[in-house]
Amino acid sequence: MAGSGYRDYFKVLGVDRGADADAIKRAFRKLARQYHPDVNPGDQTAEAKFKEVSEAYEVLSDPEKRRRYEQFGQYWNQAGGMGSGPAGAGFDVDFGRYGNFDDFINDLLGRFGGGGGAGFAGASGFPGGGFPGGGFAGGGFPRGAQRQPVNLDAEATVKVSFSEAFRGGERTLSVNDERVQVRIPAGVKNGSRLRLKGKGNLQPGTGRRGDLYLNLEVQAHPVWRLDGDQLRADLPVALDELALGGSVTVMTPDGEADVAIPAGTAPGRSLRLKGKGWPQKSGRGDLLLTLTLQWPDAWSEQEKRLFEQWREARAQDPRRDWLQSARL
Repeated sequence: MAGSGYRDYFKVLGVDRGADADAIKRAFRKLARQYHPDVNPGDQTAEAKFKEVSEAYEVLSDPEKRRRYEQFGQYWNQAGGMGSGPAGAGFDVDFGRYGNFDDFINDLLGRFGGGGGAGFAGASGFPGGGFPGGGFAGGGFPRGAQRQPVNLDAEATVKVSFSEAFRGGERTLSVNDERVQVRIPAGVKNGSRLRLKGKGNLQPGTGRRGDLYLNLEVQAHPVWRLDGDQLRADLPVALDELALGGSVTVMTPDGEADVAIPAGTAPGRSLRLKGKGWPQKSGRGDLLLTLTLQWPDAWSEQEKRLFEQWREARAQDPRRDWLQSARL
């Protein structure tokens, strides 16, 4: 901030003269967000205040500059042999250099010796609370360096339940302190990508804003699984149901249904229920239920007696062909 005269930088940041580096950094973050031009568009007073707190932080965050400032006051800059004007003369910020506000903060903290890590405001349910891959390409530039194209797009991963992926729905996310309504289409799959136009990173001073891309991570279900375009599940059945066949009640995504098991069905066979599977653009896919033999933990005495009768009545040796084929 250009100007003349003495400014009490401690008072500008609202800290005591004995404040440590962490307290100064916290005060700067709070005030920078409060007076940032993006938060106060067209407000010249706020912009001037923003530059003033940035100037104060530039001095107080640097141990050597702070020492000279505390010793020489408004003449600290001349005392250090680094300039010929009052403190902060010629301080200016090119907001167009940055992809978003936090890029500016990180660059400023780094150049002034305060370390980075301002962080994106984040979105609920996003790992790390931020948008990896978004913002200004390459961070801050030294004076005279060639600027790279600005990428304002942002990405985030959103976890959705298996039910949400199947039926679709809406989510409300918090993105940079903004409430964003997201519609999840029915039938999305793991790795599906949604685009929210104009909800990405904001370029300060220009009003330009990129898009936000949401990568959907569908959570596993204890019963259902998606295999390509097929919805599958294992269906536990008893030995007598496989041997004798019959009608059994099963659960589908639409509720209960009765399916017929043919007599003499071997374990591992799949039953197909048409139109009961995963939502697709052309309608619903099929549901495949794979029959798995549910062996009991223990047999009752009656069951054991029935098995004894079965063994006596069995007409076929299950190992007859195997014995012949296994000879070397």
